[in-house]
Amino acid sequence: MPIGHILLAISVAAIYGFAFVAIRIGVDEIPPLLLTGYRYLFAAVPLIFFVPIPKIAWRWPIAFGLAQGAVMFGLLFMSIAFGLPPGLASVVVQMQVFFTIVFAAIFMKERVLPSQALGAVIALFGIVAIGVGRANVAPILPFVLCLASAAAWGVANMIAKIMPKTEPLPFVAWSSLAAPLPLFAASMLLEGTWFGIADQMPSLPVSGSIAFLAWPTTVYAFTAWVFLLRAHSAARVTPFALLIPVFGLSGAAIAFGEELQPLSVIGIALIFAGLAVNVFGEITGRRLRMIWGRPG
Repeated sequence: MPIGHILLAISVAAIYGFAFVAIRIGVDEIPPLLLTGYRYLFAAVPLIFFVPIPKIAWRWPIAFGLAQGAVMFGLLFMSIAFGLPPGLASVVVQMQVFFTIVFAAIFMKERVLPSQALGAVIALFGIVAIGVGRANVAPILPFVLCLASAAAWGVANMIAKIMPKTEPLPFVAWSSLAAPLPLFAASMLLEGTWFGIADQMPSLPVSGSIAFLAWPTTVYAFTAWVFLLRAHSAARVTPFALLIPVFGLSGAAIAFGEELQPLSVIGIALIFAGLAVNVFGEITGRRLRMIWGRPG
Protein backbone atom coordinates (compact mmCIF):
# COMPACT_ATOMS: atom_id res chain seq x y z
CA MET A 1 0.00 0.00 0.00
CA PRO A 2 1.22 3.56 -0.67
CA ILE A 3 2.33 5.44 2.46
CA GLY A 4 -0.56 7.88 2.01
CA HIS A 5 -3.07 5.03 2.12
CA ILE A 6 -1.37 3.58 5.21
CA LEU A 7 -1.65 6.94 7.00
CA LEU A 8 -5.28 7.23 5.90
CA ALA A 9 -6.03 3.79 7.33
CA ILE A 10 -4.34 4.69 10.64
CA SER A 11 -6.40 7.90 10.89
CA VAL A 12 -9.58 5.87 10.37
CA ALA A 13 -8.53 3.47 13.13
CA ALA A 14 -7.85 6.37 15.51
CA ILE A 15 -11.27 7.95 14.91
CA TYR A 16 -13.03 4.60 15.26
CA GLY A 17 -11.13 3.92 18.49
CA PHE A 18 -12.03 7.24 20.10
CA ALA A 19 -15.63 6.75 18.94
CA PHE A 20 -16.04 4.12 21.66
CA VAL A 21 -15.64 6.85 24.26
CA ALA A 22 -18.35 8.87 22.49
CA ILE A 23 -20.63 5.82 22.39
CA ARG A 24 -20.30 5.27 26.13
CA ILE A 25 -21.09 8.94 26.83
CA GLY A 26 -24.15 8.74 24.59
CA VAL A 27 -25.68 5.46 25.83
CA ASP A 28 -25.43 6.64 29.45
CA GLU A 29 -28.23 9.06 28.61
CA ILE A 30 -29.99 7.89 25.41
CA PRO A 31 -31.20 4.33 24.58
CA PRO A 32 -28.64 2.68 22.29
CA LEU A 33 -30.81 2.05 19.22
CA LEU A 34 -32.21 5.58 19.37
CA LEU A 35 -28.67 6.96 19.69
CA THR A 36 -27.55 4.93 16.68
CA GLY A 37 -30.46 6.32 14.69
CA TYR A 38 -29.46 9.88 15.59
CA ARG A 39 -25.91 9.15 14.51
CA TYR A 40 -26.97 8.16 11.02
CA LEU A 41 -29.71 10.76 10.70
CA PHE A 42 -27.24 13.58 11.30
CA ALA A 43 -24.60 11.91 9.14
CA ALA A 44 -27.04 11.86 6.20
CA VAL A 45 -28.74 15.22 6.76
CA PRO A 46 -27.79 17.79 5.54
CA LEU A 47 -25.00 16.07 3.57
CA ILE A 48 -27.40 14.44 1.08
CA PHE A 49 -28.43 17.91 -0.10
CA PHE A 50 -24.84 18.67 -1.16
CA VAL A 51 -23.70 15.40 -2.76
CA PRO A 52 -25.18 13.63 -5.79
CA ILE A 53 -27.16 10.41 -5.60
CA PRO A 54 -24.80 7.46 -6.18
CA LYS A 55 -24.96 6.19 -9.76
CA ILE A 56 -25.58 2.60 -8.74
CA ALA A 57 -28.66 0.53 -7.99
CA TRP A 58 -30.41 1.54 -4.77
CA ARG A 59 -30.01 -1.95 -3.33
CA TRP A 60 -26.31 -1.30 -2.66
CA PRO A 61 -26.52 1.78 -0.40
CA ILE A 62 -29.60 0.32 1.29
CA ALA A 63 -27.87 -3.02 1.94
CA PHE A 64 -24.72 -1.32 3.23
CA GLY A 65 -26.67 1.12 5.39
CA LEU A 66 -28.70 -1.68 6.97
CA ALA A 67 -25.73 -4.01 7.53
CA GLN A 68 -23.28 -1.38 8.80
CA GLY A 69 -25.58 1.19 10.34
CA ALA A 70 -28.68 -0.55 11.62
CA VAL A 71 -27.29 -4.01 12.44
CA MET A 72 -23.58 -3.63 13.15
CA PHE A 73 -23.67 -0.40 15.12
CA GLY A 74 -27.08 -1.06 16.61
CA LEU A 75 -25.71 -4.26 18.17
CA LEU A 76 -22.47 -2.55 19.19
CA PHE A 77 -24.24 0.33 20.92
CA MET A 78 -26.50 -2.18 22.71
CA SER A 79 -23.52 -4.21 23.91
CA ILE A 80 -21.93 -1.12 25.49
CA ALA A 81 -25.24 0.03 26.95
CA PHE A 82 -25.73 -3.44 28.50
CA GLY A 83 -22.42 -3.33 30.31
CA LEU A 84 -19.51 -4.16 27.99
CA PRO A 85 -16.74 -1.64 28.77
CA PRO A 86 -16.02 0.50 25.70
CA GLY A 87 -12.31 -0.37 25.71
CA LEU A 88 -13.09 -4.09 25.72
CA ALA A 89 -15.79 -3.60 23.07
CA SER A 90 -13.20 -1.97 20.82
CA VAL A 91 -11.21 -5.20 21.07
CA VAL A 92 -14.01 -7.75 20.65
CA VAL A 93 -15.52 -6.06 17.60
CA GLN A 94 -12.21 -6.48 15.79
CA MET A 95 -13.13 -10.07 15.17
CA GLN A 96 -14.58 -8.41 12.04
CA VAL A 97 -11.09 -8.64 10.56
CA PHE A 98 -11.24 -12.41 10.62
CA PHE A 99 -14.89 -12.55 9.54
CA THR A 100 -14.00 -10.32 6.57
CA ILE A 101 -10.95 -12.30 5.49
CA VAL A 102 -12.88 -15.58 5.75
CA PHE A 103 -15.90 -14.16 3.87
CA ALA A 104 -13.61 -12.77 1.14
CA ALA A 105 -11.79 -16.09 0.78
CA ILE A 106 -15.04 -18.08 0.62
CA PHE A 107 -17.28 -15.84 -1.48
CA MET A 108 -14.79 -13.80 -3.53
CA LYS A 109 -11.99 -16.37 -3.81
CA GLU A 110 -9.46 -13.79 -2.61
CA ARG A 111 -6.07 -15.34 -2.00
CA VAL A 112 -4.71 -14.93 1.51
CA LEU A 113 -0.94 -14.51 1.40
CA PRO A 114 1.18 -16.36 3.98
CA SER A 115 2.34 -13.05 5.48
CA GLN A 116 -1.27 -11.92 5.83
CA ALA A 117 -2.27 -15.18 7.50
CA LEU A 118 0.71 -14.97 9.87
CA GLY A 119 -0.07 -11.34 10.71
CA ALA A 120 -3.69 -12.22 11.41
CA VAL A 121 -2.67 -15.08 13.73
CA ILE A 122 -0.23 -12.86 15.66
CA ALA A 123 -2.87 -10.13 16.02
CA LEU A 124 -5.47 -12.72 17.06
CA PHE A 125 -3.19 -13.75 19.91
CA GLY A 126 -3.07 -10.08 20.86
CA ILE A 127 -6.86 -9.82 20.94
CA VAL A 128 -7.07 -13.04 22.98
CA ALA A 129 -4.49 -11.69 25.45
CA ILE A 130 -6.47 -8.47 25.93
CA GLY A 131 -9.74 -10.40 26.23
CA VAL A 132 -8.33 -12.83 28.81
CA GLY A 133 -6.90 -9.95 30.79
CA ARG A 134 -10.31 -8.29 30.95
CA ALA A 135 -12.56 -11.37 31.06
CA ASN A 136 -13.71 -10.58 34.58
CA VAL A 137 -15.54 -7.46 33.32
CA ALA A 138 -17.26 -9.01 30.30
CA PRO A 139 -20.90 -10.08 30.80
CA ILE A 140 -22.02 -12.84 28.43
CA LEU A 141 -24.94 -11.12 26.59
CA PRO A 142 -23.06 -7.91 25.74
CA PHE A 143 -20.08 -10.01 24.64
CA VAL A 144 -22.28 -12.06 22.27
CA LEU A 145 -23.91 -8.90 20.91
CA CYS A 146 -20.47 -7.47 20.19
CA LEU A 147 -19.40 -10.65 18.35
CA ALA A 148 -22.59 -10.48 16.27
CA SER A 149 -21.74 -6.86 15.53
CA ALA A 150 -18.32 -7.96 14.26
CA ALA A 151 -19.94 -10.48 11.91
CA ALA A 152 -22.27 -7.76 10.56
CA TRP A 153 -19.23 -5.55 9.96
CA GLY A 154 -17.69 -8.35 7.92
CA VAL A 155 -20.87 -8.54 5.82
CA ALA A 156 -20.79 -4.77 5.27
CA ASN A 157 -17.16 -5.00 4.16
CA MET A 158 -18.17 -7.62 1.59
CA ILE A 159 -20.94 -5.36 0.28
CA ALA A 160 -18.41 -2.54 -0.10
CA LYS A 161 -16.10 -4.88 -2.02
CA ILE A 162 -18.59 -6.36 -4.49
CA MET A 163 -20.80 -3.36 -5.24
CA PRO A 164 -20.26 -1.43 -8.49
CA LYS A 165 -17.65 1.31 -8.40
CA THR A 166 -18.97 4.65 -7.15
CA GLU A 167 -17.77 7.78 -5.37
CA PRO A 168 -17.29 6.96 -1.65
CA LEU A 169 -18.68 10.19 -0.11
CA PRO A 170 -22.09 10.18 -1.88
CA PHE A 171 -22.35 6.47 -1.19
CA VAL A 172 -21.72 6.89 2.53
CA ALA A 173 -24.11 9.85 2.76
CA TRP A 174 -27.00 8.11 1.02
CA SER A 175 -26.38 4.72 2.63
CA SER A 176 -26.55 6.45 6.02
CA LEU A 177 -30.10 7.47 5.15
CA ALA A 178 -31.11 3.77 5.13
CA ALA A 179 -30.34 3.29 8.84
CA PRO A 180 -32.43 5.78 10.92
CA LEU A 181 -35.96 4.57 10.12
CA PRO A 182 -35.39 0.88 11.01
CA LEU A 183 -33.39 1.95 14.07
CA PHE A 184 -36.14 4.30 15.27
CA ALA A 185 -38.72 1.55 14.69
CA ALA A 186 -36.61 -0.99 16.61
CA SER A 187 -36.11 1.54 19.41
CA MET A 188 -39.84 2.10 19.66
CA LEU A 189 -40.47 -1.67 19.90
CA LEU A 190 -37.56 -2.66 22.13
CA GLU A 191 -36.79 0.47 24.13
CA GLY A 192 -40.27 1.95 24.50
CA THR A 193 -39.39 5.30 22.91
CA TRP A 194 -41.47 7.50 20.68
CA PHE A 195 -40.47 7.17 17.04
CA GLY A 196 -37.16 9.04 16.84
CA ILE A 197 -37.89 11.23 19.87
CA ALA A 198 -35.85 11.20 23.09
CA ASP A 199 -37.48 11.66 26.50
CA GLN A 200 -35.47 14.83 27.03
CA MET A 201 -33.12 17.16 25.22
CA PRO A 202 -29.64 15.63 25.05
CA SER A 203 -27.06 17.22 27.32
CA LEU A 204 -24.09 19.09 25.85
CA PRO A 205 -21.68 16.11 26.22
CA VAL A 206 -24.19 13.77 24.56
CA SER A 207 -24.80 16.28 21.77
CA GLY A 208 -21.05 16.38 21.25
CA SER A 209 -20.87 12.58 21.17
CA ILE A 210 -23.62 12.45 18.52
CA ALA A 211 -21.78 15.05 16.44
CA PHE A 212 -18.51 13.12 16.69
CA LEU A 213 -20.21 9.84 15.77
CA ALA A 214 -22.09 11.43 12.87
CA TRP A 215 -19.38 13.46 11.15
CA PRO A 216 -15.77 12.44 11.82
CA THR A 217 -16.68 8.80 12.47
CA THR A 218 -19.36 8.20 9.86
CA VAL A 219 -18.77 10.74 7.10
CA TYR A 220 -14.96 10.90 7.13
CA ALA A 221 -13.95 7.48 8.45
CA PHE A 222 -16.59 5.50 6.54
CA THR A 223 -15.76 7.32 3.31
CA ALA A 224 -12.07 6.61 3.75
CA TRP A 225 -12.74 2.97 4.70
CA VAL A 226 -14.89 2.36 1.62
CA PHE A 227 -12.22 4.00 -0.55
CA LEU A 228 -9.51 1.75 0.90
CA LEU A 229 -11.61 -1.40 0.47
CA ARG A 230 -12.17 -0.48 -3.16
CA ALA A 231 -8.47 0.18 -3.73
CA HIS A 232 -6.96 -2.87 -2.00
CA SER A 233 -7.80 -6.44 -1.02
CA ALA A 234 -9.82 -7.07 2.14
CA ALA A 235 -6.91 -9.00 3.65
CA ARG A 236 -4.69 -5.95 3.15
CA VAL A 237 -7.08 -3.27 4.48
CA THR A 238 -9.07 -4.84 7.31
CA PRO A 239 -6.08 -5.62 9.57
CA PHE A 240 -5.64 -1.87 10.07
CA ALA A 241 -8.82 -2.07 12.11
CA LEU A 242 -6.75 -4.01 14.63
CA LEU A 243 -5.34 -0.62 15.64
CA ILE A 244 -8.80 0.46 16.81
CA PRO A 245 -8.44 -1.30 20.20
CA VAL A 246 -5.16 0.54 20.78
CA PHE A 247 -6.94 3.89 20.50
CA GLY A 248 -10.14 2.56 22.10
CA LEU A 249 -8.39 1.19 25.17
CA SER A 250 -6.25 4.31 25.52
CA GLY A 251 -9.24 6.63 25.17
CA ALA A 252 -11.33 4.62 27.64
CA ALA A 253 -8.45 4.57 30.12
CA ILE A 254 -8.20 8.37 29.96
CA ALA A 255 -11.95 9.10 29.93
CA PHE A 256 -13.29 6.42 32.29
CA GLY A 257 -10.28 5.14 34.15
CA GLU A 258 -10.28 1.71 32.49
CA GLU A 259 -6.99 0.12 33.46
CA LEU A 260 -4.51 -1.14 30.90
CA GLN A 261 -3.58 -4.41 32.55
CA PRO A 262 -0.26 -6.15 31.77
CA LEU A 263 -1.98 -8.59 29.41
CA SER A 264 -3.58 -5.65 27.62
CA VAL A 265 -0.17 -4.08 27.06
CA ILE A 266 1.15 -7.40 25.72
CA GLY A 267 -1.92 -7.69 23.49
CA ILE A 268 -1.42 -4.21 22.07
CA ALA A 269 2.21 -5.05 21.26
CA LEU A 270 1.09 -8.25 19.49
CA ILE A 271 -1.51 -6.31 17.50
CA PHE A 272 1.15 -3.89 16.29
CA ALA A 273 3.41 -6.81 15.43
CA GLY A 274 0.65 -8.58 13.50
CA LEU A 275 -0.18 -5.43 11.58
CA ALA A 276 3.48 -4.90 10.71
CA VAL A 277 3.75 -8.47 9.38
CA ASN A 278 0.56 -8.00 7.35
CA VAL A 279 1.62 -4.70 5.82
CA PHE A 280 5.36 -5.23 5.34
CA GLY A 281 5.76 -9.02 5.44
CA GLU A 282 5.30 -9.63 1.71
CA ILE A 283 7.75 -6.89 0.69
CA THR A 284 10.31 -7.95 3.30
CA GLY A 285 10.01 -11.60 2.29
CA ARG A 286 10.46 -10.74 -1.38
CA ARG A 287 13.58 -8.70 -0.65
CA LEU A 288 15.05 -11.43 1.54
CA ARG A 289 14.44 -14.02 -1.19
CA MET A 290 16.18 -11.74 -3.68
CA ILE A 291 19.17 -11.36 -1.35
CA TRP A 292 19.37 -15.06 -0.56
CA GLY A 293 18.95 -15.94 -4.21
CA ARG A 294 21.97 -13.89 -5.30
CA PRO A 295 25.22 -15.76 -5.88
CA GLY A 296 27.89 -15.20 -3.23
